[in-house]
Amino acid sequence: MKKIAIIGGGLAGLVCAVRLSRMNFEVLLFEKKQYPFHKVCGEYLSNEVLDFMKREALLPKSYDFPQINKFQISALAGQSLTMPLDLGGFGISRYVLDDFLANRARESGAQIIENTSIGEVEFNENQFELKSISGEVYHADLVIGAYGKNGVLDKKLERDYLKFDAPFIGVKHHIKTDFPRDLVALHNFEGGYCGIVAIENDQFNLCYLGRREDLKRAGSVEEMEAQVLKANPFLKSIFDNAEFVYEKPVVINAFSFRPKKLIENHILMSGDTAGLITPLCGNGMAMAIHSAKILTDTIGEHASSEQWDRQKLEGAYKQKWDSTFKRRLWVGRKTQSFFGSKWSSNAALSVMKSSPWLAKKIMKNTHGKPF
Repeated sequence: MKKIAIIGGGLAGLVCAVRLSRMNFEVLLFEKKQYPFHKVCGEYLSNEVLDFMKREALLPKSYDFPQINKFQISALAGQSLTMPLDLGGFGISRYVLDDFLANRARESGAQIIENTSIGEVEFNENQFELKSISGEVYHADLVIGAYGKNGVLDKKLERDYLKFDAPFIGVKHHIKTDFPRDLVALHNFEGGYCGIVAIENDQFNLCYLGRREDLKRAGSVEEMEAQVLKANPFLKSIFDNAEFVYEKPVVINAFSFRPKKLIENHILMSGDTAGLITPLCGNGMAMAIHSAKILTDTIGEHASSEQWDRQKLEGAYKQKWDSTFKRRLWVGRKTQSFFGSKWSSNAALSVMKSSPWLAKKIMKNTHGKPF
């Protein structure tokens, strides 16, 4: 039986683990934390993945997840636009979804090794050797990198995107507040934007992208929120009137949206490790799940021979991934350049209000069709 190692247990890694185990591969998944845990994420899942998730039994049935069918965006001075979402989506926390998928992976036969961070991967004589930071050694025939926006392996692999600045931070709160449960909103502030969407248990996800330099200048997350985010009246109202469920937010530091290589030293990257779409597009979770489907389909199609034909496997995966995601990521990066400052967000919102077709076109070009 061929052994596949998956480094990282987020959405892409877990979906890969479930599907590959069902294909009768021996699957090892390494996760540096222990389930369940919170992650920085917008926690909005586009309905483009809904049919797939239902077919594959990848959604918990014990929750009434809020259905989202409207979108609101605001500029710094408080101008706003609300419009319907063509496909729509639903809110679900990563705490619930990732834990459910981890249990699905175990039920399917995958071995999940928690509290383990892989710090080095060597490819030699058609085999991989993986070394954890604490010294354990593992072997595999195929390795998938699904460890998120950045990881210790990226430095070992000397990935190109690390040569550039990583100016962004991400911060997530869970709150209780009086807010429509069928609406996802995106509010701009100087240097970033903040989203709010309903999730399970009558809570809301409040998650924002900001600049490291603003955090450094403010001295703390709380001060940055007071000085920078609350300049937008929508955000001031939310922060001032919300009940914060947890004492401290979840924070991720130092990342960027620069393009990444899909394959490094024969490691097949998936999810955010392969390419990170800007959060304002609201499609990161769906893309991670879709990328896992594409990768596992491709692995299944090339698994019949005794040994992997890596050139054919890697070429097929790159072709499928590029045709599905490359344009979306490019549009996302370009769209982000129009937001996050007073002048640009005001101008972008004015154009969108006068030309609603443009906003719909941006959504169409950063989202896919149901699969």
